[in-house]
Amino acid sequence: MKLAETNYDNSETGCCARLDADKWDGREFIWEDKPFLRDHIRSLFHIPLNFGRVVGRTNDAIEAESGYPEDPLFLTDAVSPWRTEVYVTVDRDIPGAKVERLSGTFISKVFEGGYGKVGQFLSDMQKHVAASGRTAEKTYVYYAYCPKCSKHFGKNEMVLFSKVS
Repeated sequence: MKLAETNYDNSETGCCARLDADKWDGREFIWEDKPFLRDHIRSLFHIPLNFGRVVGRTNDAIEAESGYPEDPLFLTDAVSPWRTEVYVTVDRDIPGAKVERLSGTFISKVFEGGYGKVGQFLSDMQKHVAASGRTAEKTYVYYAYCPKCSKHFGKNEMVLFSKVS
């Protein structure tokens, strides 16, 4: 399996890997046509309804093609209270799946707190980007842990990625 060959070590929980915050906090990334498998989650007032099914479907499609990159990344974009777009990094096109390529300069920052604080973290990220003299065009959230793993690790971390200009 390709995922087993990545730097994604989930042996501690069998689920989510421990986040290496130093790798993501306060960093700048330049992506040129970085490929992501794109899917969506149905939501009810931002509460995901079919998250597990979508994660399973995307994982199965990527695994079938051995398409995971060295460091997999799972980004979300809550486009409305009813729908969240998900973007999973891949290292090639995946037959039958929508692969979207993201380009630009992205600033990342790690936040710690419950899922209910995402709105505050988005606001804080806007301030962080503005302090760098830039403007955030779009912000994506990487939820590092599911609720079970968050409890195991004793904290809930997420990384926000803002495309900046």
